[in-house]
Amino acid sequence: MNANPIFSLHVPTRLLFGCGEIKRLATESFAGKKAMIVITSGGSMRKYGYLDKVIELLKENDIASIVYDKVLPNPIKSHVMEGAAICRELGCDMVVGLGGGSSIDSAKAIAIMACNDGDYWNYVQGGSGKGHPVKGALPIIAIPTTSGTGTEADPWTVITNEEKQEKIGFGCAYTFPTLSIIDPELMVSIPPALTAYQGFDAFFHSVEGFIANCATPISDMYALESIRLLYKYLPIAVHDGKNLKARAKIAWASTLAGLVESTSSCTSEHSLEHAMSAYYPQLPHGAGLIAISEAYFESFRNDCMKRYMKMAEIMTQQKSNRPSDFIEALVRMQKECDVYGLRLSDWGLKEEDLPKMAQNARDTMGGLFRFDPRPLLEEEVMDIFRKSFK
Repeated sequence: MNANPIFSLHVPTRLLFGCGEIKRLATESFAGKKAMIVITSGGSMRKYGYLDKVIELLKENDIASIVYDKVLPNPIKSHVMEGAAICRELGCDMVVGLGGGSSIDSAKAIAIMACNDGDYWNYVQGGSGKGHPVKGALPIIAIPTTSGTGTEADPWTVITNEEKQEKIGFGCAYTFPTLSIIDPELMVSIPPALTAYQGFDAFFHSVEGFIANCATPISDMYALESIRLLYKYLPIAVHDGKNLKARAKIAWASTLAGLVESTSSCTSEHSLEHAMSAYYPQLPHGAGLIAISEAYFESFRNDCMKRYMKMAEIMTQQKSNRPSDFIEALVRMQKECDVYGLRLSDWGLKEEDLPKMAQNARDTMGGLFRFDPRPLLEEEVMDIFRKSFK
């Protein structure tokens, strides 16, 4: 961060946080009267009754609803276009994202395309996207049932163009949710591995935002508290998913990480992972980040030493005298969450694909490389991939 930073803060999302706050859907004032509820195809929103609850609460508020339930864990452009077409045809005037980051990100993208002509990739910046200005979007309501992306508190949406194998994060002023309801009681059903993957996604949002060269005093404040909470409570939530205190702590940490995303930026770690899951969409985003994290952060160990030591201190609550303390704390946290040493080959990744993934990262999300503590060389990117591949 610069010694004399210049920054601004504008996060227009209204946040409602706390156990039981989902009930506020029945009493809040909304501009629309018919909602498209966007969920994944996995079935968990129906299985645990979350979808029925949202439908009923909206009905109590005199809001009709339809459901779009095709979203994949790594959401794709064709579903965004299909969802937007249905949204227009059936006269929906608001979009509710219910579930994890994939559902909420898809809801944001659908909200854009319900109000803009042509193809979604016309508006995306990066890769083959044309970067056209977005003229508006439907109001977006975010109801996360996971603790990971922080998309409930930022404008970003990550969608894959499956035809071009481009996975790109994109956002604008219109894609901040109008309202986000973060209710930890909706998160107790997440299985241990997914709890860990999602929690580390939030952790890396905060870590990357803290070491990014565009970090601000506001983003630092959000990032350090998010890092502290996740280091302390994520292992508890992984091993005892019904521990509501731990769930609430990591839910708040995830929302804080979203605020980091609104006031700082991810770095190239996310570019590298997006390239991996663009080719292998079955790879969970958080798992990919975990797999490359040790090698990635080792690359910058001597470039932001004070920031590494500050993160180590906030994690361990002990004085740090060397930047390696952060790397060691990161490894220890992964071991405590049973995700250390993940094998990328378990999701089908092949070592011979590493060069094209390195190139894809530059071609599609090269912008994030500009926020690294220093420029990463091509050989360093390949070294990160090689060291991480198992």
